[in-house]
Amino acid sequence: MKTSLDLLPLQTPGQLPVLLKALRKRRGLTQAQVAARLGVKQARYATIEAHPETVSTGQLLDVLAVLGVDVLFRVRPDSGSARAAAEGEDW
Repeated sequence: MKTSLDLLPLQTPGQLPVLLKALRKRRGLTQAQVAARLGVKQARYATIEAHPETVSTGQLLDVLAVLGVDVLFRVRPDSGSARAAAEGEDW
């Protein structure tokens, strides 16, 4: 049975560091353990966790895989901001 803890919406980049730390702790892993599974040093993983914007999408997906997370995309109802992006307006 799914609980509200199984669905973790990510809506802003600023939420990602907190989410990564919470996911790691939920799995009962230390930064050193995650780092070892990724093949990086603990200090590098600490930087990734604190500043996930510094890694590529592929690297972030590797981190999420180690943390046991699947990435799913859910389409929202039509919004003006999505339409503006599709029309090539500046962000």
